[in-house]
Amino acid sequence: MRRPMIAGNWKMNGSPADAAVLARELRLALLDLPAVDVVVFPPYLSISGVVDTLKGVDISVGTQDIHPEDGGAFTGNVAGPMIRASGCTFVLVGHSERRSYEKESGSYLARKVQAALRNNLTPIFCCGETLDDRESGRALEVVRTQLREGLGELTPTELSRLVIAYEPVWAIGTGRVASPEQAQEVHAAIRAWIGTTWDSGTARAMRILYGGSVKPGNVVGIMEQEDIDGALVGGASLKAETFEGIVRFQSSRS
Repeated sequence: MRRPMIAGNWKMNGSPADAAVLARELRLALLDLPAVDVVVFPPYLSISGVVDTLKGVDISVGTQDIHPEDGGAFTGNVAGPMIRASGCTFVLVGHSERRSYEKESGSYLARKVQAALRNNLTPIFCCGETLDDRESGRALEVVRTQLREGLGELTPTELSRLVIAYEPVWAIGTGRVASPEQAQEVHAAIRAWIGTTWDSGTARAMRILYGGSVKPGNVVGIMEQEDIDGALVGGASLKAETFEGIVRFQSSRS
């Protein structure tokens, strides 16, 4: 049985003081955490305060990006050893906003995955199609290509150390959400691709999250799907009450 995961991507929102307040609210709200892994991804400047606030509770902290190298003349970037030393244990790789705005290629993202693994960080590797891709019938092809480029060179052991998040680009921050059936179709295809590329045991164990305008009101239908193991939450993770509502759903399901 795959353990559910709910991850909150705070993106570029709030000051360090705002983040500390949100972390305190989450600490109180989720003291009696149900059988689910919870991770939050604050902006870099807020990480220290969030890590300190969440000490002693079962909420992990991650970063929203990682540089492929472990140090050097890379102004403005953050390396794996720095991330690990900050108290973070997770890192997002391949989010559509970075693929789009920062023009990150599949080969570059593959190096980021390796950097995360090298530094004992758990990557959450994001993939997903645009609206044009979906309407032209290329959604599964696009997702498989992203996975092959970013993860195709990993060994089964390395692959088992990460989480995959399917986020259709057309549903991120738009208020639109893939139907449970649409999401399940892609999640099942991802699991099948893993089974074909590696082996069935690795495929069965892989946690695959759904992301894209997830809220308490729609998470139930999404999470009832066989191959969906959790959610990567954006805007709804910025309010403790809303995020708690998503996490608490897992308790009733479990």
